[in-house]
Amino acid sequence: MKIFLAQQNYHIGNFAYNTEKIIAAIESAKAAGGDLIVFSEMSVCGYPARDFVEFKDFIDQCYAAVDKIRVHADTIGVVIGSPARNPRKEGKDLFNAAFFLHEQQIIAEIHKTLLPTYDVFDEYRYFEPADTWQVVPFKGKKIAVTICEDIWNLGDNPLYKICPMDQLMQQSPDFMVNLSASPFDYTHDEDRKATIKANVVKYKLPMFYCNAVGSQTEIVFDGASYAFDKAANLCGALPMFNEAVLGFDLHEDGSIAQAILEPASRVPDKELNPVTLEAELNIAQVYDALVLGIRDYFGKMGFTKAILGSSGGIDSAVTLAIACDALGAANVRAVLMPSPYSTEHSVDDAVALSKNLNNPYDIIRINDIYQAFLQTLDPLFQGLPFSLAEENIQSRSRGNLLMAIANKFGYVLLNTSNKSELSTGYGTLYGDMAGGLGVLGDCYKLQVYALARYINREKEIIPNNIITKAPSAELRPNQKDSDSLPDYDVLDKILFQYIERRQGPAEIKAMGFDAALVDRILKLVNTNEYKRNQFCPIIRVSPKAFGVGRRVPIVGKYLS
Repeated sequence: MKIFLAQQNYHIGNFAYNTEKIIAAIESAKAAGGDLIVFSEMSVCGYPARDFVEFKDFIDQCYAAVDKIRVHADTIGVVIGSPARNPRKEGKDLFNAAFFLHEQQIIAEIHKTLLPTYDVFDEYRYFEPADTWQVVPFKGKKIAVTICEDIWNLGDNPLYKICPMDQLMQQSPDFMVNLSASPFDYTHDEDRKATIKANVVKYKLPMFYCNAVGSQTEIVFDGASYAFDKAANLCGALPMFNEAVLGFDLHEDGSIAQAILEPASRVPDKELNPVTLEAELNIAQVYDALVLGIRDYFGKMGFTKAILGSSGGIDSAVTLAIACDALGAANVRAVLMPSPYSTEHSVDDAVALSKNLNNPYDIIRINDIYQAFLQTLDPLFQGLPFSLAEENIQSRSRGNLLMAIANKFGYVLLNTSNKSELSTGYGTLYGDMAGGLGVLGDCYKLQVYALARYINREKEIIPNNIITKAPSAELRPNQKDSDSLPDYDVLDKILFQYIERRQGPAEIKAMGFDAALVDRILKLVNTNEYKRNQFCPIIRVSPKAFGVGRRVPIVGKYLS
C-alpha cells in the first residue's frame, strides 16, 4: 500500500485556501499512484481554532469543506481533520475528529479521545472525548486512526485513565495513522520522535504520523512528520518548518520500502525532554521557528512590512536580522532614536548593522521631545530628583514615534524585549513593551546571544561590538543592566528553574543560588505579571512561554 503524508501550513478559518491546498495534495498523490493520503489534525479549519468553533457558521463551513474534499477521494483514501458535531444531547456539542474518505464517501468518523488542557492546549473547553473505538477497514487492511494526544499516554505516569490504542488493538489493526498538531519547542523534537517510536515498539505496528507545519499567532508547528516500520526503524522524516508531501510503500510484512534513516537500535543523542537553559544544540531550530513565526504572522494577517526600534543593543540587532530573513530586508524599517544618554558607538553599531543587512533605517533624535516632556511636567515634578519616571519618558517617546510611523505607512511594530526582561519587569509599558508581535519574548538573554552567534556563523552580520559590549538601556548616564539586575548567567538560570521547571524558592536555593537573590527575583517575576498581561503575542519556542500557555494570577500574594 502506498501511503502519503501531507504536511501542510493552514490558515485558521480560511476554508477556501485550506481546501484548495488539501485537494492539490490529494491529486498529486493520486497521480503518483497513492492508495491513502493523511493530513494533520484539524486540517480543514486550521489549529487551534479556539472559540471560532463555537460559531455554527464556522462548523457549517467545516462540513462544506469536507464535502468538497470528499469528491476528490475517489480512487484514493483520504484522512482529514475537522470538528464534528456530537449527535447526542449529553456532553459537548463537538468532537475533534478525523474523517476517513473513500469512493467519494465518508466511510468513517474517528473522534479524539484524549483532550489536553495543559500549556497552550484547552481542548476540553470545546470537545467531547471519544468513548467508542473502531478500526477502519480499507483495501483489505484494518487501520487504527488516532489524533495527536491519543498516542501520548505512555510511560510510568500516564496523564489519562485510558489509552485509545489499547482499545483499538483488540480489533487487530495492521498499521497506525496519527493526525497531529504538535507545537514546536526546543526540547520537543526527540521527545516526540521517541513517543511515536514507543507506540510502534509497544504495539508492533507501523505508524504514519502527520504533523502540522506553520505558525498560528504565537504557536509554531514544525512539521517533522514520520513513518516508522513495524520493527521501529525510522523510514521517513518530512522536513522541519517546511511543507512537504511524501509517499511511502508499506509492505505486507510491516516493512517500508524506503531506506532506513534511523535504525530501531539508535539511542537519542540527548536525554529525552532535556529541559535545559542553553538551546545551543537546537539554536538553528529556534532561529527557524522565529523566522516562520514572523513570516506567517505577517502573511496570514495580510501585512508585508515591519518596523522596529534599533538601539545598537543585542536584542534589537537579533530581532532585526531575523525579521530581514523572514520578510526581506527591504520590508523591515529600523528607526534609531538616540536620547541624551545614548552613546555614539551605539548609534554607529546600529547603522553598521543596517548596512550589513541592507535594510532601510532612519535616525530620529529624541532630545527635543524629551526636553519638552520634562518642561511640561516640571510644575508637577517640582524639582524632584531624576528617577524611573524620566527614564520611561524616553522609552515612551520612542514608542510613540514608532507607532506613528507604523500607522502612517502600514507597518507592524516588532517588539524586541527578551524573556529575561519580561520576567523581571525590566521594560516600560507603552514604551519598549509596545508592539504587535514579540519576537524574542520567549528567549532568555543568554539564548539571544546564542542566536546572535548563530546569525554570525558564516560572516559578521551583527557587529561584534554589539555582542561583546555590556548590555544597557541607556536611559541615564553610564547605565548598565547589571545596575538593576544580576548578571544574566545567574539571572537566567534562576528564572529558568522557576518558569520552565516550576521549582519553588527552597528548591532553587538548594541548587546553590544566593537565598536573598532568589527571593528578590521570584518576587519580581510575580509582581510584574500585570505588565506581561498587557504584552503582545510572543512567538513560542520554549516548553513554557509567557502568554496563553502560562496562566498565573495578576493579583496574588505567592512569593510577592
